[in-house]
Amino acid sequence: MAFRAATTPPHITTLVMLTGTSVLTLNMFLPSLAHMAEDFEVDYGVMSLAIGGYLAISAVVQVIIGPLSDRYGRRPLVLVGMLVFFLASLLCAVTESFEWFLVGRLMQTASATGMALSRAAIRDQYDERDSAAKLALISTLMAVAPMMGPMLGGFLDAVFGWRANFLLYALMGAVLFVLCWVDAGETHHNRSTSFGAQFREYPALVGSRRFWGYAVCVALSVSTFHIFVTAAPLIAPAAFGMGTAELGMWMGSITLGFMIGTLISTRVSRRAELTSMMIAGRLLAVVGISAGGLLIWAGLVHEYVFFGAMILSGMGNGLTSPNATAGAVSVRPHLAGSASGLSSALIVGMGAVTTTLTGALVTEENGLLLVPGLMVAASVLGLLAALYVRRVNRQEAALAAARAEACAQAAE
Repeated sequence: MAFRAATTPPHITTLVMLTGTSVLTLNMFLPSLAHMAEDFEVDYGVMSLAIGGYLAISAVVQVIIGPLSDRYGRRPLVLVGMLVFFLASLLCAVTESFEWFLVGRLMQTASATGMALSRAAIRDQYDERDSAAKLALISTLMAVAPMMGPMLGGFLDAVFGWRANFLLYALMGAVLFVLCWVDAGETHHNRSTSFGAQFREYPALVGSRRFWGYAVCVALSVSTFHIFVTAAPLIAPAAFGMGTAELGMWMGSITLGFMIGTLISTRVSRRAELTSMMIAGRLLAVVGISAGGLLIWAGLVHEYVFFGAMILSGMGNGLTSPNATAGAVSVRPHLAGSASGLSSALIVGMGAVTTTLTGALVTEENGLLLVPGLMVAASVLGLLAALYVRRVNRQEAALAAARAEACAQAAE
């Protein structure tokens, strides 16, 4: 009886675990990369394909998995994703061949189904504002994953070796498969009768100015996090004389800010417009990061100034991201899976671009000013996207009101 297939929507804990596992799959084993390169007898740069290749295939998977879930439902796709993730993690843990390890690593992108379809499952059940509040709650609870993942992975490597990370991934996949079987009932009940019918709906989503405004806004918001985590390990030790342990603590500043921002979103999003929350978040990020950069430019070079600005940036992301995500998956609610997958892929792609750009431009000498500059630029572009969405929303509302008035007059 305990293992009967679920018929009710998933609890918030299940959605948090699905989302958090996707994050841990990316970053938990990062401290082990050097040891893995030695074991497989490959260059460190080649071993880094386990990161870059994972991100690229993850974006593709999310683009594909969203439409499939709109056609066949969220539940079967999540179950298949967790099963593939379990098998792929086992392969990574036991293989002695780098080629087979890379195959398994790329198959681990099946964990991305958890993140993409958790968002869609929430939109299936709630309206825009309640979805934003629920997404903010999930973001708050799983924000610990980026902070704790590398610490846990480093501990496992030091005590048991790097393969312990992938055995833990396999255990997580097995647990999540069972958990989703008993808890994650289907939430999408307005499915298309065929792929042909579904594909005919896509132009309304892909051609929606509102969708792209929301999606670009959240992608640019998250890109500020990628800029920070790419540059901080390079510039902070040189500028502030930090060791790795102290740096690790300070790098949690942006995540701390994000948690504060999402906590505010859980309380406010049900009453405020999505675009108002998005704009407030982008303004906070622009002002906070600009203030920190100006103080450093004026000669006040201190870790409290630099990382304090990162806390404000994180808070801005916490206000913006859940609301922009809720907006993106609400443009066409019956295509919430497709919207979630496409917007998630855009986030990954934007992250790859900003990470590469930051790595190419930032040095120990220019980083303290260039990093805030890059983050402000991304935040300003995100603010413009949020303002654009607000403008489009108001235009469409005015057009709908005019049509309703014309229909009323015609009826008279």
